[in-house]
Amino acid sequence: MSDAMQTGRVRSEHLSAALIRLLAVGAGAAVANSYYNQVFLGHLTADFGLTAGPAAIVPVLTQAGNALGVLFLALLGDRLERKSLILVTIAALVAALIGAAVSPGFVWLAVASFAVGLFATVAQQIVPLAVHLAPPDRQGRALGTATGGILIGILLARAASGIISDHWGWPNVFWLAAVVMSIVGAALACRLPRAMPTTNLSYLRLLGSLWTLVRKYSVLRRVVVVQFLIFAAFISFWSNLALLMAEPQYGLGGTAVGLLALVGVVGALAAPIAGGFTDRHGPAMVASMGAGLVVLAFVIFGLWQSSIIGLVIGIVIMDLAVQSAQVANQSRIYALDPNARSRLSTIFMATMLAGGAVGAGIGGAAYAEWGWSGTCAFGVISATLAMLLSRKS
Repeated sequence: MSDAMQTGRVRSEHLSAALIRLLAVGAGAAVANSYYNQVFLGHLTADFGLTAGPAAIVPVLTQAGNALGVLFLALLGDRLERKSLILVTIAALVAALIGAAVSPGFVWLAVASFAVGLFATVAQQIVPLAVHLAPPDRQGRALGTATGGILIGILLARAASGIISDHWGWPNVFWLAAVVMSIVGAALACRLPRAMPTTNLSYLRLLGSLWTLVRKYSVLRRVVVVQFLIFAAFISFWSNLALLMAEPQYGLGGTAVGLLALVGVVGALAAPIAGGFTDRHGPAMVASMGAGLVVLAFVIFGLWQSSIIGLVIGIVIMDLAVQSAQVANQSRIYALDPNARSRLSTIFMATMLAGGAVGAGIGGAAYAEWGWSGTCAFGVISATLAMLLSRKS
């Protein structure tokens, strides 16, 4: 271990806790960039003269960028000095956000959205570093703090994006995000200790080991498919909600979508509860119950699609269910090989985010063809398949 890392380990508990909180803020701010554009699709259809189908390409490309970033960039944390890697990735993210803010046309915005998703995965570099820097007896708490930062970032992203895009225009969402990430990057540059690589494996060998793990563990294969399906349903809802809100029965904009997103705070509260339930009853049961509750949520969305109350009830159920299923599924894969948890996490997150891209795409296409009922039908089918696969585990 390097001298810099040793120094970081022996700092005072107060300073270590402050650093972990900073990392949680950084992770939350980074992951928020992947969710801003889901709220103002209604504005994009008006500004660029689009229909619902083409507009849905923006969140699809962002989620696709997320999946590729987790798969091909997150691994570099084991191979390169982590502080430098994080700062370079944040700089690239700021450049992508500025590119999105100044978009002269829809194609430019689509390309910039992919880049935003790609580099927003710096959050997946920050979370392992938070655990790495924490004292051994505080690593669990550090992980919980960093994960909580991500959940809060997702919730606040939709609320902030809705309000800003309604009152000052969607480009200003990206401008503000660029400023926030610049401040975060400066703070991390000042506070982070250097964290040297933990392996000298070549990049190609690191990538190859991912496939080795997938082939080795049948449980891993089943779990990532379940999470793929659940997250596809989840993102299909959020990426098309703005289009539903813009329809005549509501006539509402991004602010309403953002406020509905705040209802999802129950998801953040569900993680520790789901963890305790998983310890007592097993992760397979919790994952299956979570998928079943997602089905219920989409049934509510479909039957009461003109009711704000129905949306609120469905969102509470869905966010609780998705967070519970994710905690349960992650606990299953982390138990497979304690020495490969970073790579197992990469497989899990990359597959989950790929599910988000598929969900945004199919959910958007279903909305364009059959309206909100089509999106709900896709959510029911995807979550039902997840529930059936969970029961076989």
